Amino acid sequence: MNKKIQLQDLGNKDYKATWDYQETLFKEIVEIKLLKRAKPELVTPNYFLFVEHPHVYTLGKSGDMSNLLLSEKQLEAKGATFYKINRGGDITYHGPGQIVGYPILDLENFFTDIHKYLRFLEEVIILTLAEYNIIGARSEGETGVWLDVGTPFARKICAMGVRASRWVTMHGFALNVNANLGYFDNIIPCGIKGKAVTSLHVELGKTIDEEEVKSKIVKHFQMLFEAEFIKNASLVDF
Repeated sequence: MNKKIQLQDLGNKDYKATWDYQETLFKEIVEIKLLKRAKPELVTPNYFLFVEHPHVYTLGKSGDMSNLLLSEKQLEAKGATFYKINRGGDITYHGPGQIVGYPILDLENFFTDIHKYLRFLEEVIILTLAEYNIIGARSEGETGVWLDVGTPFARKICAMGVRASRWVTMHGFALNVNANLGYFDNIIPCGIKGKAVTSLHVELGKTIDEEEVKSKIVKHFQMLFEAEFIKNASLVDF
């Protein structure tokens, strides 16, 4: 089993270009897995991408278009794009001030349990928030990380949606760190009515060092997955 994960920070990248890049890495891993049937000595790689996207709304394969509250012209006016994509979940927003993480892993290198995988992703964020004295929690039946669950003030701080095939994952999580929450007003986030969203900077009342948050995410991800991150992995131009 290969527990090394190549870490790539892509900076600010177009959503579709990043999605295509994810697909390239995903297919690479799947192809190696197929070859392993004849050559069991082959090792599948693992990747973790950090990225920040320009304003974009994405709708999961089971999502409802009515949860996007903007027309095509209104999207253009806000400088935002929209994509229907192949992850689970409903609609969400990505934009500046948000840390997006895409683990592209062969789970057979770690464990073969999608439910456990999602819970571990949530736990990574919960442990990261705890370092800022913020109590993150799960909300039953609603993937992601929330604050003040079970109260009238429940609000989501991290959305999650993944795709998995042959135990290979893609897509991931989006943690609001210094995000402009006004963009969430244009959707029914994750298709859940009557629930608010928040951002780390709103909760703490100050701008947050995003590089510091990334380092904490990496630390907790490595610990939970018993993995080793290879930092500054060579980037592929796309």
